[in-house]
Amino acid sequence: MLWTATRVLRKFSTSSHYYQNKLKLAIIGQSLFGQEVYSNLRKQGHKVVGVFTVPDKDGKADPLAVAAEKDGTPVFKFTRWRVKGQPIPDVVDAYKSVGAELNVMPFCSQFIPMNVIDHPRHGSIIYHPSILPLHRGASAINWTLIHGDKKAGFSVFWADDGLDTGPILLQRECSVEPNDTVDTLYNRFLFPEGIKAMVEAVQLIADGKAPRIPQTEEGASYEGIQKKSNSRVDWAQPAEAIHNWIRGHDKVPGAWTVIDGQPVTLYGSSMLGGSVPAGQALEIEGASQPSLVTKSGLVLYGTDGNALLVKNLQFEDGKMIPASKYFSSGESSSVELTDDEKKMAEEIKNIWKGILSNVGTIEETTDFFKSGAASMDVVRLVEEVKQKCAGVQLQNEDVYMATTFHNFIQMFVRKLRGEDQEEELVVDYATRDVNNMTVNMPYQCFIDGKFEDAENSKSYDTINPTDGSVICKVSYASVADVDRAVAAAKEAFDSGPWGRMNPRDRGSLLYKLADLMEEHQEELATIESIDSGAVYTLALKTHVGMSIQTFRYFAGWCDKIQGKTIPINQARPNRNLTFTKKEPLGVCAIVIPWNYPLMMLAWKSAACLAAGNTLVLKPAQVTPLTALKFAELSVKAGIPKGVINILPGSGGMVGQRLSDHPDIRKLGFTGSTPIGKQIMKSCALSNLKKVSLELGGKSPLIIFSDCDMDKAVRMGMSSVFFNKGENCIAAGRLFVEESIHDEYISRVVEEIKKMKIGDPLDRSTDHGPQNHKAHLDKLLEYCETGVKEGATLVYGGKQVGRPGFFMEPTVFTDVEDHMFIAKEESFGPVMVVSKFKDGDVDGVLQRANDTEYGLASGVFTQDISKAMYVSERLEAGTVFVNTYNKTDVASPFGGFKQSGFGKDLGEDALLEYLKTKAVTVEY
Repeated sequence: MLWTATRVLRKFSTSSHYYQNKLKLAIIGQSLFGQEVYSNLRKQGHKVVGVFTVPDKDGKADPLAVAAEKDGTPVFKFTRWRVKGQPIPDVVDAYKSVGAELNVMPFCSQFIPMNVIDHPRHGSIIYHPSILPLHRGASAINWTLIHGDKKAGFSVFWADDGLDTGPILLQRECSVEPNDTVDTLYNRFLFPEGIKAMVEAVQLIADGKAPRIPQTEEGASYEGIQKKSNSRVDWAQPAEAIHNWIRGHDKVPGAWTVIDGQPVTLYGSSMLGGSVPAGQALEIEGASQPSLVTKSGLVLYGTDGNALLVKNLQFEDGKMIPASKYFSSGESSSVELTDDEKKMAEEIKNIWKGILSNVGTIEETTDFFKSGAASMDVVRLVEEVKQKCAGVQLQNEDVYMATTFHNFIQMFVRKLRGEDQEEELVVDYATRDVNNMTVNMPYQCFIDGKFEDAENSKSYDTINPTDGSVICKVSYASVADVDRAVAAAKEAFDSGPWGRMNPRDRGSLLYKLADLMEEHQEELATIESIDSGAVYTLALKTHVGMSIQTFRYFAGWCDKIQGKTIPINQARPNRNLTFTKKEPLGVCAIVIPWNYPLMMLAWKSAACLAAGNTLVLKPAQVTPLTALKFAELSVKAGIPKGVINILPGSGGMVGQRLSDHPDIRKLGFTGSTPIGKQIMKSCALSNLKKVSLELGGKSPLIIFSDCDMDKAVRMGMSSVFFNKGENCIAAGRLFVEESIHDEYISRVVEEIKKMKIGDPLDRSTDHGPQNHKAHLDKLLEYCETGVKEGATLVYGGKQVGRPGFFMEPTVFTDVEDHMFIAKEESFGPVMVVSKFKDGDVDGVLQRANDTEYGLASGVFTQDISKAMYVSERLEAGTVFVNTYNKTDVASPFGGFKQSGFGKDLGEDALLEYLKTKAVTVEY
């Protein structure tokens, strides 16, 4: 047997009840679903005595095997259980040796012999993704959609010798939404609820309470696996039936039709409500009427005259395009030239001949660069064509995008006709007159250069924390939206101008983006203020100001990314040259928090883009608006479509899918440590994507008696109350030397009383509202815990008596090391103070380092030797000496221990988004 291991990499919680009765289980199956069922059964105390799964594929173990091998559970990887219908004795004996009392089969693609099915005392149970007896057999989810069922669900049943005919143990069901796909149904319900149900079923068996309800044959159906050969669309149906057929085959095997004589597969179907947008007619073989290629996609009609919309098309060669681009993409996109255009094409051919003098005849397939052209030839070609055809807008980059003569002429003619012009960005704004200005706020998902509603049309309210009012509704992205955004980012990286752009040109675009952010800084700061509660003056200087600085800093790095030459031992008598290259990773995901919405976007996105990557970014659900405004500015800056994609929505759905997505090569996350751990697991399991994590902190600030007291009071308050305490590096605990402790606390309280709490748009306000209601409630509970544990509440600890989510600046003293508030981060305006004995430097260092976090730290003393001694021994990614919160775009930022790894800002951040390739040449 093969016994190898990595770590379990995804987590689902089930009920945490303690059950008295436990079973010895054999898990027979595979897949991530099988791994989750296995892990959750073990958590409930059942003993898994053996895992039976499929052999490794291409050297990679199935997720179920990975988890079991890591836990030391016996793993058996059988190629098959039967030969010519007969059980293989050695395989059956190996199975029987584990002594299972129940077989659990969460997902199994192998045929299991009946002497294995019936062997355990309790027999075997199987998960099936349909409401049996409907849709027995494979592809049950597909057939649920193909038949237009209004309900979907799953069954856990007792295995017998029939095909999905055994008695029912339990069933669960859910509604099928009009535009559900196989993926959305599985991810929303069948996967998470199926895991819980399998665990519940096992416990019912252990407790002797599991029913055996015979299946009825009334209404029973059996459908086989769909193949490409029988998945062609029948157009002689109503629109809804066609829509069900297409979505039921999305992604595999794909419903197809014939367009212009070639098979084309249709993906991303939805019913079209309301008026049909204008478009260009396209004949489809067998359809009742011509379809329309529109800006939204391909509009198709059923026999009832109703319409559906298809988003993507795939050709026989595997190339997939947005359906809206059918007439401007691939072989089908060739334009017919007029007589005048043919004459121009001949003149351009002569220009090519003049440049490519070594080529006897210019053919349609002649490649400009493969024929020997260089960069100076590009300039010559562009200028000669512009001279011959006055008015055509041609750039050097166009030559690199259309290197064959045929493609060059096609590109040229489209430019001449004006067909190549980028669609004007259409933005639906939520508009507010606030802060003596009108702010225009995009509120839809930003995918592939366009703002659009979430695929399921869902939205949610984003709230102004100053008064609890609704600012606007924001699109609530779905898993399908994530997939579309990643596909757009991948296309932009693999085939778009961004991936071919000169680094210096890329830098120019980032500089332009920074200029536009500066031009709109008051609007951005106002949006940031009403969406996150940041005091406007702070939002203007820090949230927005540092964001602008960050993009300018990394724009300057674009043409300075370089490798090195490395001397190696020569392979005599030959010689070798070895050098390294720094290359972009590809599509990157970025998940940011709610405390500095725009600045966290900038810290990660600027480095990511400077390195040449494309990105899909999820802003925090409660603060999406500046990220969406940033998306609008990126288009105005000329960033090509697909390079930047912004998806507002939930972390559990959007963030999880980004973690799992196989086409994402890097994920940068700022947020809590528990979520960071889950992301890291998911990233490892999916495709071992690179991860950088900036997580929680409990940053210590040590104040010695020889400090500059005025500065220590001022900076100590800033270390806690800056940005309402919603600050990653906030001083979570102050250690004040005993001889100055009382004076220090007295002066802090005196200064707090001078702070103005109020409307963050008021320029004189010092302290605005907490970001959202749930966070305010958590802070109040945190303070109650501190009081209960015996800490002294010197000031604050309550909600301010006014509308909105305002919290009083709070001070606790007499905080002992074992207390909850000494160990856990508040992420709010709560100063937690402990005293230490005079002169006990090593003692306070030990206490300061006695935490699992290591994001930041600080020390105040006028003794430089003491300052250096302490800074060398503090276990944190940043140490502030006689200052605090002093970050700069050129200085790396990131933590140690459970505060994460990887860096934002500085050259180190750039390296997070690059990979190193070594090249050795023999000559």
